[in-house]
Amino acid sequence: MNFQQKIRQQYAKPGGIQELLFLALPMIISTSCDGIMTFTDRLFLARVDSAQMNASLGGGVSLQVLMFFFVGLIGYSTALVAQYFGANERQNSAKASFQAMLVALAAWPVILAFTPFAESFYRMMGIPAAQIGFQVEYVNILAWGSLFGLLRYALGCYFTGIGKTKIVMKATLLAMVVNVVLDYILIFGKLGFPAMEIRGAAIATISGSFCAVCVLLVAYFRKENRQEFHISQSFHFDWKIMKKLLYYGYPAGLEMFLNFMAFSAMVSLFHAKGEVVATATTIMFNWDLVSFIPLLGIEIAVTSLVGRYMGACRPQVAHRAALSAIKIGVVYSTVILFLFVLIPEVLTRVFAPSIASELFEQAVPIATLMIRIAALYVLVEALVVALVGALRGAGDTHFTMIASVASHWLFVPILYLSLNVFNFSIGLSWFLLVLFFFMFSSVLYFRFRSGRWKKIRVINEEVKEMAM
Repeated sequence: MNFQQKIRQQYAKPGGIQELLFLALPMIISTSCDGIMTFTDRLFLARVDSAQMNASLGGGVSLQVLMFFFVGLIGYSTALVAQYFGANERQNSAKASFQAMLVALAAWPVILAFTPFAESFYRMMGIPAAQIGFQVEYVNILAWGSLFGLLRYALGCYFTGIGKTKIVMKATLLAMVVNVVLDYILIFGKLGFPAMEIRGAAIATISGSFCAVCVLLVAYFRKENRQEFHISQSFHFDWKIMKKLLYYGYPAGLEMFLNFMAFSAMVSLFHAKGEVVATATTIMFNWDLVSFIPLLGIEIAVTSLVGRYMGACRPQVAHRAALSAIKIGVVYSTVILFLFVLIPEVLTRVFAPSIASELFEQAVPIATLMIRIAALYVLVEALVVALVGALRGAGDTHFTMIASVASHWLFVPILYLSLNVFNFSIGLSWFLLVLFFFMFSSVLYFRFRSGRWKKIRVINEEVKEMAM
C-alpha cells in the first residue's frame, strides 16, 4: 500500500475526516448563513447610523442571554437523538426530538416575561443614551419571534442527530435569503415600504426563522421519516427521555446562559467607554462572529458523530472523530488568521457609514488593533470547539459547564479592572482577555486527554453492537 492509499484509508475510516466532513460541511454552511444574517443586519444598519448598528449588537446579545439557557438545553437533543440512532432505537430518537420541542414551547413565555426589564438593565450598564431606545425596540420585536428560532433549532438538532444535515442547510439557506432581502427592503424602505431601520432588521430576522421552520416541518412529516422513526407515536411527554434531556442538557443550557450574561457584561463594559469604543468593539465582534460561526458547524457535527459512536459503544471511534474535527478546524482557522493579520483595516472599513463620520474614523485604529489581536486566538478556537463538541456528545456536559462558566466570569472582573481601575487602553484590555482564553483551552485539552468522557453511558449501561 503506497502513501496516498494510506492517507485515503485514514480519511475514510469511521470517525475520520471524510465522515466528519460529510456531516460538517452542511452544518458549516448553515452556521455561516446564520452569521451572514447577523452580519448583514449590522452592515446595513451601519449605513443608517452607528448607534443603530451598536444597538443591534447589544440587543442581540441581550436576547441571546434570555434564550440561551433553553437553546443549550434543546441543543443536547442532538447528542441524545444521535445516541439513540447509534443504538438503533429510532423511535426514541423521535421522542427525544419531541421533548426538545416541548422545551421550546415552554421557553417562549419565559423569554417574553423578562423583556420589560431590558431598558433598566441598559441604563444600569451605562449604555449611551442615543443607543438605548433602538436597543429596547430591537429586543422587544425579536422576543416575540423567538418561538420560531427555538423551534427551528429543535428541529435542526433532530436532523443533525440522525445525520441528515443537508436538510438543515437548505432550511438555513432559505432563512438567509429571506432575511437579507427583507433587510434591504425594510431597513432602507424599498419597493414602497417605509424605511423601518432597526425595526426592519428585527422583522427580517423573524421572517427568515419562520420560513426555515416551515421547510424543516415539511421534511419532518415526510412519509419516509414518519415511517422510519415512528413520528406519529412520538407526540407525547416521555418522562424517561425528558429526564435525560434535562439532566445532561441543563449544564449546556446553564453554561450558554451564564456565558452570554458574561459576554453581554463585557460588551456593555466596552460600550460604556463611549460611542467611539462602542463602534470599534462592535466592528471587531462582528468579524469575530463571522470567523467563529463556521467552527460551530464543526462543533455540532462532532457532537452528533461522537454521540452516535458513544451510543454504539465505540469510544475509540468517537475519539478519532474529535481529532478529525481539530484538524479541519485548524485548516479553516489558519485562513482567518492571515486575514485578520494582513487586512484588518480593510475589514474595519467594510462598516463605514454612507455619510463621512468623524466618529467612525476615530474608531478605525481601535477596531483594526482589536482584529489583529483576535488573530492570536483563532487557532485555539478550533481546538476548543472540537473538544467541547466531543465532550458534550459523550455526555460530559457538567465538566464543560463548570470550566466554561468559571473562565467566562473570570473575564468580566479582569475587563472591569483593566478598563476602570487600572485605566489600560482598549487594545491592552482586549489582549488580556485573549491571554486568559488560552488558559481555558488548556483545561479542556487535559480533560479530553484524561479519557474519562469515554466511560460515560447516557442511554444505557449495556454494551451494544454497532447498528447503523
